[in-house]
Amino acid sequence: MAYTPINKSTDYFNTKLWTGTGSEQTISGVEFQPDMVWLKQRTSSTRNHNLYDAVRGVTKRIYPDDTSAEDTDAQSLKSFNADGFVLGTSTNVNQNGGTYASWNWKANGQGSSNTDGSINTTYTSVNTTSGVSISKYTGIGATATVGHGLGVVPKVVLIKGVSNAGSWGMYHASVGAAKKMVLNTNAAEASSGWMNSTAPTNQVFTVINDGDVGTNGYTYVAYSFADVQGYSKFGSYTGNGNAVGPFVYTGFKPAFLLIKKYSATEEWIMTDNKRIGYNNQNYGLFANTNAVEQTGSDFQSIDLLSNGFKMNVNTGYNNGSGATYIYMAFAEAPLVGSNNVPANAR
Repeated sequence: MAYTPINKSTDYFNTKLWTGTGSEQTISGVEFQPDMVWLKQRTSSTRNHNLYDAVRGVTKRIYPDDTSAEDTDAQSLKSFNADGFVLGTSTNVNQNGGTYASWNWKANGQGSSNTDGSINTTYTSVNTTSGVSISKYTGIGATATVGHGLGVVPKVVLIKGVSNAGSWGMYHASVGAAKKMVLNTNAAEASSGWMNSTAPTNQVFTVINDGDVGTNGYTYVAYSFADVQGYSKFGSYTGNGNAVGPFVYTGFKPAFLLIKKYSATEEWIMTDNKRIGYNNQNYGLFANTNAVEQTGSDFQSIDLLSNGFKMNVNTGYNNGSGATYIYMAFAEAPLVGSNNVPANAR
């Protein structure tokens, strides 16, 4: 029996590493033309995370660890290519000798307007196979709905004002629509949400009149993600505070994890299968700060297995006793694809 329609996860998500040259360079090997690129300098210098997408257009960046509005840098990410992207000379993306990582998702180019909600989006780029949607819309200063185009209910929605300074608002299904998470801080869940206590549907998500998601005349971008069996999973778990920590089943070998203790203050931890790419050697980055890559034992404590991930250290970042955590996970390979070939543990 087919486990998932996605046999090759790298057709839709991939992590890419490179070393900066200070001169324009082409980054290839992504294996598809990305529509969303989140990148970070790993070592040497403390620099902001940068996020680019095909809906807003190349050279236009926002910062996942910062409240700043969108800005334009002609020497940052200059184009999306069939197998990657082209970088200019900006030190944010291409400092000579600097090491970088990018996390790349495929949607569907710039897309077109979605009219499912009470707000018509300027553009919505959606890939229903991989459960990824990027929408650009303008707030109306009242509770409203925005179409995401996925055709299924998203488990995560990330929203950022691009015309104004403001926080990154996150809806995560494990936290619920009555509360909120903020990507650019280490804060715990907040008791009031951005979605009018209304969970997303298979067509729309709700926003309120708030500077972070829906002020009249402000422009926003929203990234929506749905569970896709064998490719992506968005859930929660409880830490046990032991060296033998909990195992979290995803149904695939993870290529990327974003983890946050939502019950208390703690940093957002990012790990993947390329930095360094060996269990007990999976370096961490803080999604909410500009800090360089973290290499201590607390950040090498996640094993990426053929069917999920496992914690191996008593640390507040991902395994505090009785603490609750949310995660976003994308696959390197399904546990078993429709070709009946199983993924191998590392």
